[in-house]
This record gives sequence, structure tokens and C-alpha cells, in this order.
Amino acid sequence: MRFPISLVLAAAWLARAQTGDGTLKIGPVKTTVNLEGQAVEIAVWGTARAEPAGVFHLAMTADLGDLQDHLTAVLAAQLNRSERCGERMTVERAVVTPSEPAAALTANLHYERYACVKALGKEVVKKLAGGDAVVEARLTPSIGENGIAVEAEVGKIDADGLLGDLLRSGALGNWLREKIASSIESAAGKAVDLKTMLPTEMGSATKLGSAWFADGGSGRLWLTLSGEVRPGAGQLPEAAKEPAR
Repeated sequence: MRFPISLVLAAAWLARAQTGDGTLKIGPVKTTVNLEGQAVEIAVWGTARAEPAGVFHLAMTADLGDLQDHLTAVLAAQLNRSERCGERMTVERAVVTPSEPAAALTANLHYERYACVKALGKEVVKKLAGGDAVVEARLTPSIGENGIAVEAEVGKIDADGLLGDLLRSGALGNWLREKIASSIESAAGKAVDLKTMLPTEMGSATKLGSAWFADGGSGRLWLTLSGEVRPGAGQLPEAAKEPAR
């Protein structure tokens, strides 16, 4: 996934301040990404610290506070369903807060199930079940083969009757868990794609090792990443080879 931050951060890398301890400062850089039709502003910053044998230890942080503000709309675009003869679901509110190294998500849902039956030669839509639910999930980030991965583990479900049964043990509950995970994973992946954010010569030599959510203060969600940059001959930008002043 490529977006303008790659060019901005490349310029920031070359124009960064270099400290006396061999640490290269990256950012902060702000960009706006489109998540399900929502313009979400992301701020990214970090450091690359020189280690022996030409290796750099990379530490990056992305401020996902604006994603928190748009989360209801982002999840609604993924989860809302409106089937005439089937399931209808609406995300009424979604909140995510840091619970380091994970994050806690609470979603308020309204759900209804309908069936279409024939009566006197006409099709009649009949409501089978409906109600409100509060679903809590624990979101845990990690580094996967294709970048940032997020696992959603559904915990407490506050819903009565058939709706509660469907969410706890039926296909609806599994579908909801997978959709929540994929939505947050997609958002995080678009927000922080280091292979395209860093200059080409650096991004191709970057290997991420770990990821976790952190509290940026007052419940603001941050995504923190660590890894290594192992640039080969000619891969390190010229500015990065200059001695510290």
C-alpha cells in the first residue's frame, strides 16, 4: 500500500537531526489515509539507532487517536448488514482504548433477523429475532508475513436470548470477530507501512520484529513497532553516512 507519507518520510529521513550517540531521528510526519471513506490523520515518528556491524535498531510509533474518533464509521462500513430476508446489523457505537500491549474494543450493536415466507401467493417478510448487544474484544497486534496483523479475541457479550446465543457460539459470532480483526488490521496496515514509508533503500532492508499498542496519554491509542534495518553496501542514504556534528 503506497501513500504520500512515503515521500514525506523519505525527505524527513534525509533532513533529520543526527544526535551524538548515533541515533537518527525520524519525523514526526503527518499524513491522511482513507479508511472506508473516512479521512483519518496519522502521525508517525521514531528513531533508528546505530548498532555494531552497520545495523540500525528501528523504533517507530504511530498515533492512532484520529482512528479512535472515526472508529464507529470505519467499523460500520465493514459490519453493517441490511438483508431483506436475512440479517440486519448496525454498529451504533465503537470505542477502542489502549490496554498495553493490547487494546480493548467495545462495540454497541443492533441486530435483527428476518425470513421471507410465502402466504396466499405473496412473499411476507417476518422478523424472527432482534435486540441490542454490547461486544467486548481484545485486540493484539503482531508482525505477520504481510506486515502488521491483529488478532481479535471476543470476550464479554452482553445480549439476551437468541441474539446472545448467535453471538457467543454461532457463525455470527465468528464472522463478527473476523471482521473486527480485519478492520483494525487494515487500518493499522495503512497507517504504518514502513516498507513504503521509508526511503526505498532503507525500506527494502527493514525487518520488523514486534508490535504492540500503547497508551499515549489520556487513553490515546498508539501503535509501537520495533525492528532492524540492515542496509547493504550503497543502501544507506548519503545523509545517514555523515558523521554527527
